[in-house]
Amino acid sequence: MSKRSESNRVELYDTTLRDGTQGLGVSLSLADKIRITRLLDELGFDFIEGGYPLSNPKDAAYFEEARKLKLKHAKVCAFGMTRRKGITCDQDPGMKALVDAQSPIITIVGKTWDLHVDEVLRVTRQENLEMIRDSVEYCAQSAEVFYDAEHFFDGYRANPEYALETLRAALAGGATRIILCDTNGGFLPEDVERTVRELQSKLGDALKSAGLGIHCHNDGGLAVANTLAALRCGVLQAQGTINGIGERCGNVDLISIAANLKLKMGMDCLQGEESTRRLTELSRFVYEVANMTPATGQPFVGAGAFAHKGGMHVHAVNRLAQSYEHIAPEKVGNRRQVLVSELSGASNIAATLGEKYGVKDDRDVQRRVLERVQDLENQGYVFEAAPAALELILLTEMGKRTPFWRLDHYLCVVRKDGGKPPITEGLVKLLIGEKVELNVAEGDGPVNALDMALRKGLASHYPEAANLHLRDYKVRVINGIEETAARVRVIIDFARKNQQGDLVAEFSTVGVSENIVDASWEALIDAFEYHLIECGINPAL
Repeated sequence: MSKRSESNRVELYDTTLRDGTQGLGVSLSLADKIRITRLLDELGFDFIEGGYPLSNPKDAAYFEEARKLKLKHAKVCAFGMTRRKGITCDQDPGMKALVDAQSPIITIVGKTWDLHVDEVLRVTRQENLEMIRDSVEYCAQSAEVFYDAEHFFDGYRANPEYALETLRAALAGGATRIILCDTNGGFLPEDVERTVRELQSKLGDALKSAGLGIHCHNDGGLAVANTLAALRCGVLQAQGTINGIGERCGNVDLISIAANLKLKMGMDCLQGEESTRRLTELSRFVYEVANMTPATGQPFVGAGAFAHKGGMHVHAVNRLAQSYEHIAPEKVGNRRQVLVSELSGASNIAATLGEKYGVKDDRDVQRRVLERVQDLENQGYVFEAAPAALELILLTEMGKRTPFWRLDHYLCVVRKDGGKPPITEGLVKLLIGEKVELNVAEGDGPVNALDMALRKGLASHYPEAANLHLRDYKVRVINGIEETAARVRVIIDFARKNQQGDLVAEFSTVGVSENIVDASWEALIDAFEYHLIECGINPAL
């Protein structure tokens, strides 16, 4: 059992709900944990570690709810530590909580490194061995037991014989998986591979009743490499988290592990041929539920994983995608993006907008747009984050951009009285056709007030404006050396909906100014104009 069977299958053990929540800024509600559990099960993850039942009421409640779930494939695991020193397992609240969780798998973590035994636990080394064996044996009466050998690689390097004795104690207690943990995350792939092979040789027949697993942290930036090194040695289980979230620098990212196993190494994991096509969906779902910003450069599933910006790269990708892509993005549910910036060539313009606006072969328009983009980016604009603004530039250069209104002026006043909340009023005067629209609105701030006043003016002329909704608002200082007089860049994300309230599309616009209100106004009016164009509305001028 120490090596994979002929099926060449690797077990994936997810600890996002426990180890992942130990990461900085990561918090999951009970409902969040249940939602993630369901999706992990759908994709075919083998084991889902739900938490430590004794640590907090939420984790205890999770196991109650998990028992009600009708999971198709995954098995829920309860996590806990070995019994405390000086007492028996039936006297230890932690041991009782693990059994009471009634999960099919119990994962016990114990000390492997003699440094921790001597200086942290402060028990004799013999008692530590007894704690491991007793705890596994006690839990094995009611569930299958996996044993996490904490700090295994550090412990083996410091005292190989004692580290092996801790594993033998877990095996004697009835553990069916022995998980080798690089808890400090500082080992190199060659060290992991050498250690695993030595362990397999020294334990030999003792591993016939159990399989090995690997649990790597990413403090050296090598968690994926270390995990794959162990799997190449025949280790049959990989433990980690979705998106690599976790304590300090995080755990190994099971997204990258699954993609590499299925698409690069020919190993079997997850369930079904379409499972890898949902990896991007899984990654972004966990980010959303955890209220985290997705990592743009995350391998395989990041928004930038298949984004091309350099003109030479785009030219090559348009001819042969594999020239700059190691896999087809669709294999992991991602998509190719061609970005336009000051580094771009005309090929980028053709690739992004050529088909939509019929300028794929119009090199003159492409170059004019590129020159305009380069000039604006020199002023602080960015267009890879605001493609809708780029389309408006193209329409201008094509001579097809007709304004929907003319601005006479806008006015914004913020009044603050003592300790009361501030009151913001926005006034917008527009010329639409032959009619003057002068409207005032109160808002929670300058942007909201101006947005409300603008909508009032547009309502009777362009009722479709009501279907545009602000999703996110981001401000960044461009030239901080100017301090409070610095130029700022505002990017606003919007959602377009239909009359039924269903999402049609999402897009972003950008504004730049020394005045944050004016930068916001620029992004705001570009968004309304783009939205009306996409709706097929003709200007009322």
